[in-house]
Amino acid sequence: MVRDVRSQVYETAPQPVFALGNDYPPGHVLPPHQHRRCQLLYVIRGVMTVATAQGAWMVPAERAVWIPAGVVHEVAVVVGPAAMRSLYIDPTVLPAARGPDTLAPGGGRCQVVGVTPLVHALLMEAAELPVDDVPAESRGGMIMALLLHDLASLPVLPLSMPLPTDARLAARCRAFVADPDPHATIDGWAHELGMSRRSFTRQFRGETGLSFAAWRQQACLFAALPRLVAGDPVTTVALDLGYDSPAAFTSMFKRLLGVPPSRYLRA
Repeated sequence: MVRDVRSQVYETAPQPVFALGNDYPPGHVLPPHQHRRCQLLYVIRGVMTVATAQGAWMVPAERAVWIPAGVVHEVAVVVGPAAMRSLYIDPTVLPAARGPDTLAPGGGRCQVVGVTPLVHALLMEAAELPVDDVPAESRGGMIMALLLHDLASLPVLPLSMPLPTDARLAARCRAFVADPDPHATIDGWAHELGMSRRSFTRQFRGETGLSFAAWRQQACLFAALPRLVAGDPVTTVALDLGYDSPAAFTSMFKRLLGVPPSRYLRA
């Protein structure tokens, strides 16, 4: 059963910042849509993905994805049931940017971010507040102000799969995601696409924002994480993805997320 609490008010609510709660069953998809407000979508339970024309972002439990205002996006539950809390923010009240990876007005890309215990607690409280009116000097107003203050300090996580704008490159990337290969090389892709190594690396980084090696690792992680969360053994996932050993997969996982899979799944 879909529980979508007060979801029709996010465009018309008078206050600049408010939060909503939603529960969704396994496999549920919210079709492409957009908001005039920025959205911080925090997953409490399950795993969700957000897809845009620029790529896809994976959001495991206790992480969040930043969705800039005006970005058309589709949301799907890939491991469910899922529960989430969303913070909706008028872009004009966001704090000034402090760097390229901060959450700020004008940021055109989604980003997956870690959520601190404080921000978790604030989001849970914020979702219980009324949507229509929360005076700035009230307890609710102070909760919202503190959330805004802490947004720019949330760490960005490598759980994205940006796609190139070039049609041939994008098609090759989608084929890779469907059948990941951790041993894929720049030279192999460049030859397949009829490009020089230099032209390929320049275009790939220019259109995705990542080196080929970084993108390949993130795409493999993107494929692995839902299976790990669903309970598949690390060894099975590693070998299915083409890694030479579970240790090689664990090394990649730890390099990207800071901890081995076993510890990450316990967090």
